[in-house]
Amino acid sequence: MLSTRIAICLLSSSLATVVTAADADWPMFRGADRTGVSKDKGLLKSWPEGGPPVVWKSTGFGVGFSTVSVMGDRVVTMGDVKQDCFLFGLDRKTGDKVWELKVGGSGGNYQGPRCTPSTDGELVVALGQHGDLVCATAKDGKEVWRKSLTKDFGGQSGGWNFTESPLIDGDNVIVTPGGADATMVALAKKTGNVVWKGKVPGGDTAGYASVVIANFGGVKQYVTLMANGLVSFAAKDGKMLWRFGTKNDRFGGNTANIPTPIISGDHVYASTGYGRGAALVKITKKGNDFTADEVYWKSEMTNKHGGVVLVGDRLFGDRDDSGNPWCADFKTGKILWSRKGGKEGGEGRGSASLTYADGKLYIRYSDGWVALVDATADKYTEISAFKVPNGKNNTWAHPVVAGGKLYIRELDTVYCHDVTAK
Repeated sequence: MLSTRIAICLLSSSLATVVTAADADWPMFRGADRTGVSKDKGLLKSWPEGGPPVVWKSTGFGVGFSTVSVMGDRVVTMGDVKQDCFLFGLDRKTGDKVWELKVGGSGGNYQGPRCTPSTDGELVVALGQHGDLVCATAKDGKEVWRKSLTKDFGGQSGGWNFTESPLIDGDNVIVTPGGADATMVALAKKTGNVVWKGKVPGGDTAGYASVVIANFGGVKQYVTLMANGLVSFAAKDGKMLWRFGTKNDRFGGNTANIPTPIISGDHVYASTGYGRGAALVKITKKGNDFTADEVYWKSEMTNKHGGVVLVGDRLFGDRDDSGNPWCADFKTGKILWSRKGGKEGGEGRGSASLTYADGKLYIRYSDGWVALVDATADKYTEISAFKVPNGKNNTWAHPVVAGGKLYIRELDTVYCHDVTAK
């Protein structure tokens, strides 16, 4: 009788885990809170040879660096097909392409859009590489409104064009055109009407990061990494609250500032590549003013475009885009371990994009290898790995773990793998 009760309890617990995981969404780049940390539990502790089971494979999405966003019964992504850039809607269960919407022209410094669409389940917002911002219905892809970051806001992008993934926050959409007149803007989600325009004195070029939400000193604000430093705008009215870095130091004058900042308490962590480094900055409110004070600057913690995740007091990222992930202490910036080269370091080479879920790092390498790595170990410990069938270099889309599924975008193809423990 006891063993039967135990079995029933275990089965009930397993079913509860599966049901909880099935309800999980990933509505924007790096997830709902833009941390790159999945809330999924009850996932596979290791993968079978050849990787976790493929639920579906869907093709026809062109060339691009977009990963996927997942909410409700939709998966959305972007890609260049021939002369045009498109936004796509897929059926979450089958992977079938349900609709497509032309966003703008194709190409750019690199071929393909860089943005990952954002969705609230009813609407989808996407940014083309030439500044075309489009809102469509999630159900059927009908265009609701569109703006041009260059024509409507005098936007100024870097050499790799517009790259940010829009932030949907309640009734508003937040994007960063750059420039002097509308460095950051808030638009009404349903109409595209301007809610406010935030200005950096003297202007600044849009970087390649995406906006995150913070609450410092009881004031809600939007933080992003631009071409010359970290900036923050009041969510209420777009007033610039603080800035860290100038044209002459830290992030300023770098080739490209790409990773999305990380907010933890009253601190902001931001990293960039091209040999530059990373900063931990403490934000303090004094009266109505804010100060941004450097806690540390570490040249060892470079990251180009694979992203950095924070789990507890540990940071994980790739050194620039070398395919050599590192682990560091958040408070001090001390490197705790880094991946060794050669076969002893496991599979996968080239830029490493990271996502965290259920005690593991899901690392997607540029050459098509996907690795499951222990996030609790005291060294780089690869548990399992598999090769995406048509893996090629310069496939930098971040992996997504949502609802017990692992989504991998590989150029023209999206794969959905089942990673739920049975």
